[in-house]
Amino acid sequence: MLDVATTLRAYHMADVDSLERRLSIDLVGVVEAAALAAGRLMGQGDNMAADHAATEAMREAFNHLNISGTIVIGEGERDEAPMLYIGEQVGKGGTAVDIAVDPLEGTNLVARGLPNSIAVMAVSEQGGLLHAPDTYMEKLIVGPAAAGKVDITAPVKTNLAIIAMSMNREIEDLTIVILDRPRHKELIDEVRAAGARIRLIGDGDVTAAISSAVRGTAVHGVFGVGGAPEGVLAAAALKCLGGEIQARLKPRNAAEAERCKSMGIDLDKVYTTDELAPGKQLIFAATGITEGDILHGVRYFGSGCRTYSLLMTLTTGVISFVDRVHLQDRHAPVILERF
Repeated sequence: MLDVATTLRAYHMADVDSLERRLSIDLVGVVEAAALAAGRLMGQGDNMAADHAATEAMREAFNHLNISGTIVIGEGERDEAPMLYIGEQVGKGGTAVDIAVDPLEGTNLVARGLPNSIAVMAVSEQGGLLHAPDTYMEKLIVGPAAAGKVDITAPVKTNLAIIAMSMNREIEDLTIVILDRPRHKELIDEVRAAGARIRLIGDGDVTAAISSAVRGTAVHGVFGVGGAPEGVLAAAALKCLGGEIQARLKPRNAAEAERCKSMGIDLDKVYTTDELAPGKQLIFAATGITEGDILHGVRYFGSGCRTYSLLMTLTTGVISFVDRVHLQDRHAPVILERF
């Protein structure tokens, strides 16, 4: 583990003109904007309205930045606008960057007031994030202890044994996160037969991926098929945290398979963390919308609101938790107590 002096030295020795140094805090503002917009609709039962609010707020915030950004992972193709679509250009001109976004990761979670919805993005230099369509992806995600040891093509029990051995525990001590979907029945049966515990979630596998790489969350891996955009976002986070994702694209139909091939995706290939997020400079930013395992949700009060964000940059090795109060009434007292 890096000590404080080493971390500071790495930060200050980084290229002073790096996109990480110049854009990080501004990008926190972008995910905050999306979270604040979606948070107002928590528990209202309208996932589409919440997603639309987050998307419009994120797009507007992007367009105030001095970037020439390209959405390489987004919410579908151009004809699915007003979502932030693959290939959309954002920003008012400046640093050229590639962007993966999910303005509202966990639309159903917000609609129902459930935990772990976030606004999230990853940003890199051009070519630093996999260009992939909005389709499905099979994923195997582990933390630093098991990174480089698991194999998505191996039997489930084998990978569970490797994770357990890497963490100096038994398979029965592990908790594996799996999306609660009918397609995962066989996977769930295999994990149960091996003896590991399971945490089924409705949505929110980016948060689960981060949790697998952070001590104290009681999450030791994420298995199963979820969204490809979430897989690339997870890869950016895991690269900063020292975890690992292995993934295979799983298009839902022939049209998606053809779209994958047109974008250079090999459907037989196992993609590694570095292939999903090959960038030399990476910024990962997320803001909590509802209460979560990693981040608090948005808190509203009479004179403003409060957001809780996670910011990670690759080259500096800095992980920051950003707690900000946004005042609407400058004359009202500021709430400073910790939550």
